Amino acid sequence: MRTSASGRAGQYAALLAYLVFLAFPFLWLVSTAFKSPRELGSLHPTWIPRDPTLDNFRQAFDEQPLLRAAGNSLLAALTAAVIAVMIATPLAYVMARHRTRLANAATGWVVVSQAFPLVLVIIPLFLVLKNLRLVNSLAGLVLVYVVWALPFALWMLVGYVRAVPAELEEAAAVDGAGRLRTLVSVTAPLLAPGIAATALFAFITAWNEFFFALVLLKTAEKQTLPVVLTHFIGAEGVADLGPLAAAAFLATLPSLVVFAIIQRRITGGLVAGAVKS
Repeated sequence: MRTSASGRAGQYAALLAYLVFLAFPFLWLVSTAFKSPRELGSLHPTWIPRDPTLDNFRQAFDEQPLLRAAGNSLLAALTAAVIAVMIATPLAYVMARHRTRLANAATGWVVVSQAFPLVLVIIPLFLVLKNLRLVNSLAGLVLVYVVWALPFALWMLVGYVRAVPAELEEAAAVDGAGRLRTLVSVTAPLLAPGIAATALFAFITAWNEFFFALVLLKTAEKQTLPVVLTHFIGAEGVADLGPLAAAAFLATLPSLVVFAIIQRRITGGLVAGAVKS
């Protein structure tokens, strides 16, 4: 059934409206980051800065240790993403290929764990980390990020594993390939898009996380970037809008870069998977 010209135009219009809706906060952030204090206080703001300036970026770096905080966030996010994927991948394979009661119970745990609010778990979590002497340490924060991202990462990868036909593994076994050789040569390349997407999810979740970092990290030297961004807001709730927008704009760049890199992997893996299938 072909779509009429008017229907297709409506679809494109709806898609364009949705893209504008998604891009609006980021475009506003970029515009604010390059505006002068006088223009930020104007009663008639414009989208494009009349007199673009980099003073907000200089002031942001002068006021707060953004590079150190970004390094802490990057270390915690990358480590958590790698560990979560390494744990979730074999578990997802077992759950997808062997549908037992234990696997069904694990799937139920994944769903239930996503329903718990952060406030409900922060006190027992803090006490556990305190007993392990991991409070105020990036190692403890990474452990929390791994545990928090693992259920959803596992759920994502189970779906990807189930999408890989089991007949491919059976054919490899008939040709004489062992279990390990089959996993490495047949299953793993087809799971590459799923692994990349899961790693991206885990990284962005950890990079943007604020609540756990605020509660668990006490010293300024170990604080992550989302926590440091709150320092641009004064005691009375008045935000230093220009430097805050500049710092927030810089904080979004790593996520965009990681997405751009992994997006190519996802697309390439999908094409390769289609050819192998």
